[in-house]
Amino acid sequence: MRHTPLDPVQLDKGAFPETNVSQIPPLAPQWAGLDLREILRRPAAFLSVSQSNSLYRPGGVQYAEGHAFRGSLEATVRSVRAARRRPNFETFAWIGYSVFRDAYPQTVFDAAQYASWTGHLDATPEQRAWDDALVPELRELVEPGDLELYEKALQTAFVGTDLPLVLARRKVEVVVITGVHLDWCVEGNARSARDNGLLPIVIGDATGCVRPDQEAAAFERINNFFAPVISSQTFVDLLAN
Repeated sequence: MRHTPLDPVQLDKGAFPETNVSQIPPLAPQWAGLDLREILRRPAAFLSVSQSNSLYRPGGVQYAEGHAFRGSLEATVRSVRAARRRPNFETFAWIGYSVFRDAYPQTVFDAAQYASWTGHLDATPEQRAWDDALVPELRELVEPGDLELYEKALQTAFVGTDLPLVLARRKVEVVVITGVHLDWCVEGNARSARDNGLLPIVIGDATGCVRPDQEAAAFERINNFFAPVISSQTFVDLLAN
């Protein structure tokens, strides 16, 4: 589903669901008894993961996956705006993701995998930088003091970045996660957050898999084992006074 950067790709908007809210499962039994409203008033961080031009803009390497039409960007904007109104959100982290990883630290497995993504593409440095850039709708929401970084590990920002140190120094307990891909970087960061003693919450309709039909299984796995998965509307309602 990848294509040469900046090549025009015509997509049928109607071929993609407008939202995946219906795929979000009920809270798993272990979460159902939690007071998420109280938990979301603890020191918190908002993590936007991998929400770049690559996924949302025509010409992006991953644009053909259709995320521009699947609602995750709109749900993220809604969630960010709600979180900005709460003083307990100590950190907003904009976590970048590059498909062009030839300069990343890599094992032989990494080298083979990364080459399969983009080894066939002849992209200029300018094209790569554009592909990696945070999508404009979210760039408009970045404020002074926010954390901006790029993942260096395969699917988590908790290895090889300043993120764990920043969260620890700001005494963050809760991390709210949005972004793409749901079963890749979002799940990886939710798992890592739990392993680092944090309380991750995934905003389901602010995420997405490569294919919509992969999302129900990913939601089920994350919700059952690692983190509550809720909708952006539920998140907004929980933050309301």
